[in-house]
Amino acid sequence: MSDSSARDPEFDAHLDAVIVGPRTPTPVVLVEYDDAWPGQFEQHRARISAALLNRARLIEHIGSTSVPGLVAKPIIDVLVAVDDVEDETMYLSALEAAGYELRVRETGHRMVRPATHDANVHIYSVGHPEIDACITFRDRLRADPTDRAIYEARKRDLARHDWPDINYYARAKGEVIATVLSRAQT
Repeated sequence: MSDSSARDPEFDAHLDAVIVGPRTPTPVVLVEYDDAWPGQFEQHRARISAALLNRARLIEHIGSTSVPGLVAKPIIDVLVAVDDVEDETMYLSALEAAGYELRVRETGHRMVRPATHDANVHIYSVGHPEIDACITFRDRLRADPTDRAIYEARKRDLARHDWPDINYYARAKGEVIATVLSRAQT
């Protein structure tokens, strides 16, 4: 994937199709690991679990805030598995009542966040390959200091760019993520 921070009309069209509400340019601000992040995840986990009850089949802390020692944007990434992500009637109103708003609606994936924007809650159907990929990537970075350092260096380099949308930054990390995942699966 390209490291370019230049606009990509095709990618912009995709983002316009899946993002709910206005797209707001957000700078990439990385901070040192914060020991409070696991506790913040637990607060979101408890809130989501109380809202969804037995409809949440899995709730995991993913992303950089789940890896001790890794720099991150100070936003907690949460992974939730439900039986069928396309059946929003089974979970979305409960999450909205718990204070989360729908931000991304794409085939196979939803993302909600609280009004405080301190978390991104990614929702998938049980068995979606992204679930295993996120957990495998997290576990690899927790266990392998070399891969963690490679990923951190890439993040720091990319954070120096001015991105037209935070999703461009996320996309630009794709190659290093794929490399780390390939090593984790061998």
